[in-house]
Amino acid sequence: MSFGLVTIPVKIVSATEDHDVHFHRVHLTDMGRVRTRKVCEIDGEVVSQEEIGKGYEIARDRTVPVTDEELEQMPLPTAKAIDIVAFVDADTIDPVRISDSYYLAADGQVAAKPYTLLLKALGRSSTVAVAKWAWHGRERLGLLRIREDAIVLHSMKWPDEVRDPSELAPREVEVSEEEIEQALQLAERMTIADLSGFHDEYREALEDIIAAKSAGDPLPAPAEGGARETGEVVDLMAALNASVRAAKESRGEDGEDATVHAMRPSRKSARKAPAKKTSSRSAAAKKAGGRTSSAAAKKTAGKKTAAKKRSAS
Repeated sequence: MSFGLVTIPVKIVSATEDHDVHFHRVHLTDMGRVRTRKVCEIDGEVVSQEEIGKGYEIARDRTVPVTDEELEQMPLPTAKAIDIVAFVDADTIDPVRISDSYYLAADGQVAAKPYTLLLKALGRSSTVAVAKWAWHGRERLGLLRIREDAIVLHSMKWPDEVRDPSELAPREVEVSEEEIEQALQLAERMTIADLSGFHDEYREALEDIIAAKSAGDPLPAPAEGGARETGEVVDLMAALNASVRAAKESRGEDGEDATVHAMRPSRKSARKAPAKKTSSRSAAAKKAGGRTSSAAAKKTAGKKTAAKKRSAS
């Protein structure tokens, strides 16, 4: 990493981890893996990785090969370094331009002092550093800032890569001051100190399904009312008032136990209510597009009533 005439040896380490559940593509009849074969479209032969290179199509019938060695020898100052080119006020950076994040670690003892110097300087400044760097075959724009005791490099979109959102703006509508005040009150009621309590409920539910199928157990009961109907016209003011009341209730009497999930049932509560499983099936049938006949709907309603009676007994 270069900062004026100062050069700092650094290592790039990913600042995030992938906790998603990844699936294989399989043949459903025998669970065999389905893989992608790399086939040359001219001779139809399967090509090994050693035979595959890069090519740029200049015309329909002409492609120019480009080797990795040629890319590495391009006359760019950022080919081997993260080049700090400017400093800007942190508040001027549009968040939509920020992409992946990486930690920069000092590479060896020789990098310790210049790394610490830049760390302290950025920590005392209200600005962030803008850098240019080469990564995965292209030059990128980056943003350097401090996170605790480490320098973070954010990959950024170039200015011409950000779309103009003006064409996406909704048509002009009238919004009253009372509605704005209610929206602000709702936002205030839903304000929390930090985001450390959030977790990926979809991934947890997916892991529960995989565990149940692996053990041969019944699948977990779906959460009641998990899906929201769309396209429904509502009274905006009434919805805001109801949301504010729900947010107040979610805080408790002392107003300290705030949550932004007041309108959504938790997965734990869904597991503890097996008597409502039939009700959630009825909701799923309604969501399926109204294909269920009125007679079937009455039958489902009867099951729901019976389930409630059994639960009461």
